[in-house]
Amino acid sequence: MVSITGKRSGQSSKDFLDVDTWLHALERERSEPELALIRRACDVAQNAHAGQYRLSGEPYFQHVLAVANIVAELQLDSETVAAAILHDVAEDTPVTIEQIREHFGDGVARLVDGVTKMKLIQAFKALSEKDKQERSQAENLRKMLLAMAEDVRVVLIKLADRTHNMRTLAVLPEDKRLRIARETLDIFAPLANRLGIWQLKWELEDMSFRYLDPDLYKKIAGMLDERRTDREEYIRRFSDLLRAELEKVGIKDAVISGRPKHIFSIWRKMERKQVDYNKIYDVRGLRILVGSVAECYTALGVVHSRWQFIAGEFDDYIATPKENNYRSIHTAVIGPDGKTVEIQIRTHQMHEHNELGVAAHWRYKEGGKRDANIDNKINLLRQLLQWKDEISDAAEFVEQFRSEVFEERVYVFTPQGKVIDMRRGATPLDFAYHIHTELGHRCRGAKVNGRMVPLTYTLQTGEQVEILTVKAGTPSRDWLNPHLGYVNTPRARAKIQNWFRQLDRDQTIVEGREILERELRRLGASQVNYDRLASELQYNAADDLFVAIAHNDIKQSKYIATVQRLFHIQDKVPVDPHPADVGKRPSRATPGEVRIYGIGNVLSHLASCCSPVPGDDIRGYITQGRGISVHRSDCPNILRNASRSPERVIPVEWGTTAQHTYPVQVEIQAFDRHGLLRDISAVLANERIAVTGAHTASDASNNLVRMQFTVEIPDLSALSRVLAKIAQLPNVLEVHRAAH
Repeated sequence: MVSITGKRSGQSSKDFLDVDTWLHALERERSEPELALIRRACDVAQNAHAGQYRLSGEPYFQHVLAVANIVAELQLDSETVAAAILHDVAEDTPVTIEQIREHFGDGVARLVDGVTKMKLIQAFKALSEKDKQERSQAENLRKMLLAMAEDVRVVLIKLADRTHNMRTLAVLPEDKRLRIARETLDIFAPLANRLGIWQLKWELEDMSFRYLDPDLYKKIAGMLDERRTDREEYIRRFSDLLRAELEKVGIKDAVISGRPKHIFSIWRKMERKQVDYNKIYDVRGLRILVGSVAECYTALGVVHSRWQFIAGEFDDYIATPKENNYRSIHTAVIGPDGKTVEIQIRTHQMHEHNELGVAAHWRYKEGGKRDANIDNKINLLRQLLQWKDEISDAAEFVEQFRSEVFEERVYVFTPQGKVIDMRRGATPLDFAYHIHTELGHRCRGAKVNGRMVPLTYTLQTGEQVEILTVKAGTPSRDWLNPHLGYVNTPRARAKIQNWFRQLDRDQTIVEGREILERELRRLGASQVNYDRLASELQYNAADDLFVAIAHNDIKQSKYIATVQRLFHIQDKVPVDPHPADVGKRPSRATPGEVRIYGIGNVLSHLASCCSPVPGDDIRGYITQGRGISVHRSDCPNILRNASRSPERVIPVEWGTTAQHTYPVQVEIQAFDRHGLLRDISAVLANERIAVTGAHTASDASNNLVRMQFTVEIPDLSALSRVLAKIAQLPNVLEVHRAAH
C-alpha cells in the first residue's frame, strides 16, 4: 500500500530542521551513494551561507534545507535534492556553477544553473484581477519559464522554493507580501496545477488568498471551523457505514479517509457557480483508495446504490483522464441526515500520481533499467505544461493538442520587461511589427541582449529585444522576399503588404515593373511579352501584374516559373525550313537535356558562349561535325548565324525535368572592401552552388571591383535566389547574369 509522506500545512520559519536528524530520516529511502551526495551538498551550502540570515532571523541555510525537504517529500531523485540544497549558492555566495559541476557533476550543476536563470520571475509585477491583458502576460511568463527550463525538475525546485517563501511571508512588509502573493497565485500555483502536484498547488493558493483577501479568507475559514467538530464526527460515521458496505462486496482492504477542503477552492467554486457556501457540495469529502480499476467501479456502484447521487456532480477521470494524467472518479451523494458528501475513488497508484504529479515518475528513473513508457509519459507531460485550461471535450482536447503542443513558440522580452509570445523562427522585424505597425515600418536595426544583430536574426526564448528606428521610415520591398529571411510571420508580412497597397497606383506600377525587369535582367531573360505573362497568371493587363508584384501578392517563384513555361510554349511553335519535317514531334530526351524538332537522335551540346540553363529560351544551330549547338535565343552568335545561314537554325526545347546543373556566368559590381569575396563565397556555399571559375578586376581610381563567377546552377529559380542574396551583401551595387 502506498503512503504519502509529509503533512506540510502549518509549517513556518519556526519549524527548525536539524540537518543530521533530517539526513538520518532519509536513510530509509536513499542508498549510501545518494546520501553521500546530499551530505556533501549540505556541507557546501552550510559553509557558503555561513553568516547569512533571513528577515525572520533564522540562518539562511534553514531555507535551503526546507526547500530540499519539500523536494525530498515529492520523492524526487537525489540529484534534485542536492540541487535544491545548492539552489541559491551560485547567486548569493562566491561559489560558481563551474565549482558545483566539478564537485557534484554536470547533472546537479545544470539544475542549479536552471533555477538561477529562472530568477527573472522577480521582474513580474503585481497584476490587477480585472486586467485581461496583464492576465495574458502572466500566461506568457508561465510558458516562458517552462520553455527556458531544459529539465522539468528545475520547475519543481522553484516551486518548492516558492512554497517555503510563502510559509515565511509574514515577516515581510505589506507591499512585498501583496506582490509576492499575487505573483504566486498568477504564476506558481498554475504551474503546480499543470504539473499535477496538487499538494503544492492547494497550499500555494490558500497562502496567497490569505494575504490578498484576508477578510474573505477568515470568513470562509470561520465557516469551516464552526462545523469542524460536527463535520469530523459525521465523516467518521459515514466512513464506517461505507467501509461496511464495501466489505459486503469483497473490498476489504480499502483505505477511507476524510479529505480536507481548501479555502481558495471553496471561494473559487462559489464565484464560478454564483452560489453561497451552503451550495458547495464537497465541503464534506471522503476519499476511497482501492487496489484496482475494477474495484474503483465496484465501489462506485456501492456508493450510488446505497445513497442518492447529485446530478451534474459526477466526473469519471479514469475513463477520460485530465491532460496531466490525473485519474479518479468524483461523485457527490446525499448521505445520512440529508447532508451532501463528495466522494473520490481511485487506486493507490493513481493517488500517488495525483498527489505528486510528474514528480512521482522521477524516482522510477533512478538507476536500474530505464522504462521507455515512463520516459514517453514524462515527455508528453512536459509538452502539456503549456496548455491554458483543462479540456473536457474530446474534440477540443485533440484540437488543443494539435495547435498548442506541436506549434513551437518563442518568448522574448521588450526593453520594459513585457513578455511577447511569437512563432519560432521570428526575427527582430517580426517582433517590431508584433509590437506596433509603425514601429515595424520605421525599423532599421535591432539589439538583442544589448548587442547589434541583423534584422534576419532568429530570436530565441528569453532574449530581450530592442528595436532601432528612424523618424520617418518606410518598409523595404526586400523585406517581402522570402529568400532573404527578413520576416517569417504572416502578421508582419500582411502589414508590409498593406503599406505598399496604400501607395499611388502609378508609382506602384512603375515599382512592380522595375522589380520584374530587374529579376529578368539578372536571369538574362529577354523578349518577354508582359501582356501574355499577365494573362497566364490570371491578370487582365500587364499593369495589374506589376501592381501584384509590387504588393508581393504573387510570389517571385511563381512568375519566374511561368516565364520558364512560356518559353517552353513558344518553343513548340516550329520554325522549320524543311516542310517535310513539319508536324513531327521533337526527339525524346532525358530529363534536363534538349529535344530537337524534326530530327532523330543526334549529337547536341550546350554552347559555351552563352551557357543556357533550363528555362532559357533556346535555339539550335547545325554545326559542321559537332552536331547541334544549343544557344540562348538572345545570344549574339546565334543571331549572327541566323542572319547568315537561317536554314541551319532549328527550334529546340528543354526536357521535362532538370536533374543536372548547368554552368552560368554571374557578374558582380561592388565597392571594394575587405571580406567581400569571402561573403560572396559564403552565400554560394550556403546555397550549395559549386563555383568552377572566378575572375576579379579592381579599379583603384574609383574603388570599384568587377567580379565574374562561373557557377553550376540547376534552374532559373535557384539562380534567382542566389542573385537576390548576393545583391543584399554590403557594398554590392549590381549583380546579374552575364550577357554574351
